[in-house]
Amino acid sequence: MATVSQWVAGARPRTLPNSVVPVAVGTGLAFGLGAAVWWKALLALVVAVALQVGVNYANDYSDGIRGTDDNRVGPVRLTATRLAAPRQVFTAAWVCFAAAALVGLVLVATSSWWLLLVGAAAIAAAWFYTGGKNPYGYRALGEVSVFVFFGLVAVAGTVFVQAGSVPWQGWAAAVAVGLLSCSMLVINNLRDLPTDAASGKRTLAVVLGDRGARLLFTGCVAGAFVAALAAVAWSWWVLLVLLAAPLAVRPCRRVLGGDTGPGLIRGLAETGQLQLAFGILFTAGLALG
Repeated sequence: MATVSQWVAGARPRTLPNSVVPVAVGTGLAFGLGAAVWWKALLALVVAVALQVGVNYANDYSDGIRGTDDNRVGPVRLTATRLAAPRQVFTAAWVCFAAAALVGLVLVATSSWWLLLVGAAAIAAAWFYTGGKNPYGYRALGEVSVFVFFGLVAVAGTVFVQAGSVPWQGWAAAVAVGLLSCSMLVINNLRDLPTDAASGKRTLAVVLGDRGARLLFTGCVAGAFVAALAAVAWSWWVLLVLLAAPLAVRPCRRVLGGDTGPGLIRGLAETGQLQLAFGILFTAGLALG
């Protein structure tokens, strides 16, 4: 039976910036617009984190029972290593999804009914990424889903539930955050490219090949800064985000330099640090606007 620390590791806490940063950025913009509602921001954060942890457990379960995690490097895989029974990991995933749904219902009740459809789509996307008979994560669509749900939906949704609408700055911010979230998945899948290709898991990295995936990673990182700077037209404070640029150098150098395996594990951690710093500075810039 898995220990508490192994369950925590299986939740992949290093991926949490993917869920925290969009809510922080959306709330920063809402504050800058004079429309921040802190209890709604907190509920949005709970929904985002619950979905993130849920999708991590769901991936652990689905990849584990398919055998695609058997020879991976990286974080603890509860199912593949038999630290936990598949049914336990499955249950953990759906407990997280249920928690996200219940908290999300409060936001639906206090905002707009159509957010219920968005929430249902988010949970479906989280499960069918690697779950079901024909997971879209095995069809090179993972990055598209991350961009939509951890970028556009998470940022714009956070702004909407607080401000009641999403101005153009919100969409620029959503694109920036979505691209940086995509970079996390790209470097993760670049690390796993050999084992994914061998097991028949056609991620975008497998489809593009090693060089294509490395260029995509760099493009996502650069694109995130370009999209963020579009909001300078609203407030010069957004230039604060450039202070995070030096943190992009090391992971981009690793990726473009051809690092594999352990080097990309370090690069993934560095990209997480970049994402966190980017999020903090971007949030501050939008809030000061």
